[in-house]
Amino acid sequence: MDIDCPPPRLGRVLAPALAVLTLVTALTVWAAGSDGTRTIPWVLDALAGLAALAVLLMVTSRPLLAGVLLGALAAVSPAATPAATAGTLVAARWFPLRTAVPVALASVVGHAIQGLWLPIGMPYGWWLVCDVAVHAALLGWGAYGRARATAVQLWRERAQRAEREQASRVEEARVAERTRIAREMHDSLAHRLSLLATTAGALEYRPDLSPEQVAAAAGVVRAGAGEALEDLRAVIGVLREQPDELRPAPGLADLPALVAESRAAGIDVDLRLWAYGLPPAVDLAAYRVAQEGLTNALRHAPGAAVRIHVDQRENGIEVEVLDRGGRAGGHSAGAGVGLVGLRERVELLGGALSATPTNDGWVLSAWIPA
Repeated sequence: MDIDCPPPRLGRVLAPALAVLTLVTALTVWAAGSDGTRTIPWVLDALAGLAALAVLLMVTSRPLLAGVLLGALAAVSPAATPAATAGTLVAARWFPLRTAVPVALASVVGHAIQGLWLPIGMPYGWWLVCDVAVHAALLGWGAYGRARATAVQLWRERAQRAEREQASRVEEARVAERTRIAREMHDSLAHRLSLLATTAGALEYRPDLSPEQVAAAAGVVRAGAGEALEDLRAVIGVLREQPDELRPAPGLADLPALVAESRAAGIDVDLRLWAYGLPPAVDLAAYRVAQEGLTNALRHAPGAAVRIHVDQRENGIEVEVLDRGGRAGGHSAGAGVGLVGLRERVELLGGALSATPTNDGWVLSAWIPA
């Protein structure tokens, strides 16, 4: 099977390999004449060896041509044998088998021809067996190195991809956590601060209030500031390592107390609440919808009468907050951070949220399946 992988980087081994092959070629030229059986002049033998080394450098760029030339040189001179056999290894390591096999076959044929006219010291049949076995081993060695390089490359790419995906998941989790904290901070503090601003505004613009009324308003401010501080502690607690230190999340059971605070500040709030046995996430979301509607009424329509209806149906719960008498233009549907976060909270539960103007005010309504 041909394996597709990037070519190896031979810069670190090229010079040492050429040095070793040059030494082996020189020893081959010397050994060919040491026993007095040299059949060609040693100068031609040396030139054939050097030419084979030069052609070997072509294997990585023009393997088939280089293989034919190496096979031809091996057929006429044993000095080309080191470079020709090394060419088979380089081709198998650098190219798929469909390219490396013809290079090896050219070298096999060249050495087979060499064995026909040079003294080889063994039966010709065994020479052919050794010739084929050596080149097959070189092919296998090169193919193994290529397959191993491919596996290492795949593992490296997979590890890098996993690191990128992990970093992406961490960043997404960080953004989601920041969004959740921002949403909780807005939902828990916006109402308290809006109530404080409304009460403080009444104290500022109503100098005719009696001492008892001033004292009552100051009590509302003091209580609201304390509640805001508790909410802030709860939000900061989200960042702690021990989440069980947090106080329980609010729900519709806390809505009457929230309405009572607004009434104590002089706001006309009509509450109709009919809900029971809701899942915690739905209970919290419904409470936040009512709280956000009341906060927006305090902020954008001061002095308006507010109606909050919470009705549990067969397959969910419906929350509607209507402010009457305020300026509808003071609201901006979906533009505020609170409404954006609230819509995300409701839609995550499979519900829907809408904020629309009416003839005499503004209505915020939500449907949450339960």
